[in-house]
Amino acid sequence: TGKGLAWGGSLLRPEATGYGVCYFAQEMLATRGKSFEGQTVLISGSGNVAQYAAKKAMALGAKVVSLSDSNGSIYDPAGLDEEKLAYVLELKNIKRGRIKEYAERFPGVTYMEGRRPWSIPCDIALPCATQNEIEKEDAEALVKGGCYCVVEGANMPTTPEAIAIFQNAGLLYSPGKASNAGGVATSGLEMTQNSIRQKWTAEEVDEHLHRIMSDIHAACLKYGTEENGYVNYVKGANIAGFIKV
Repeated sequence: TGKGLAWGGSLLRPEATGYGVCYFAQEMLATRGKSFEGQTVLISGSGNVAQYAAKKAMALGAKVVSLSDSNGSIYDPAGLDEEKLAYVLELKNIKRGRIKEYAERFPGVTYMEGRRPWSIPCDIALPCATQNEIEKEDAEALVKGGCYCVVEGANMPTTPEAIAIFQNAGLLYSPGKASNAGGVATSGLEMTQNSIRQKWTAEEVDEHLHRIMSDIHAACLKYGTEENGYVNYVKGANIAGFIKV
């Protein structure tokens, strides 16, 4: 919608974290001459962040093949589409159902009871569920399955052992403190626009979000690029955060 808001708060808050994760991933992928176009993406979780990360990744040309909840994961080799995503939003936001029902609803979908999606071959992984959801074995499975980019949407989903595996394998890996900052950033935008009595459209907030994620990425590159050219996003985010404070 092109309309401004008649009350405080920005239009984009529910989407901000999930969209921000994808904008950050886009910047990371560009450092290797890649984009989401034609890439197979694993997403864990099926709540707010996962839903909007899926939506944006799909809009950027990716094939999203997994979602999960605390009971298990679905693997949809055909990939999500608009209809399937709308079903997930209704299932999770309104009916409060389990992701298992997705596998019962759509043909060709596998339900992995009590399992995380990380054993599925992919190009890009976006953990958007919970803390410590990528452990050592999961990281090894991702590397083995061809994953070259892991971008956190959840808070601390990757254990230190798993992070070491990603970094040793030369993967693009971003910690949540960098890549999932979009939600916090958008709340900051809300405070700004409330204090100056300004109403921004959803498009304007989205542009601000895109720019913020781009700036965070630039800071990570600046402080995290090692002598061999590998970008250590953990180091970059830590140093950038320290310098900002």
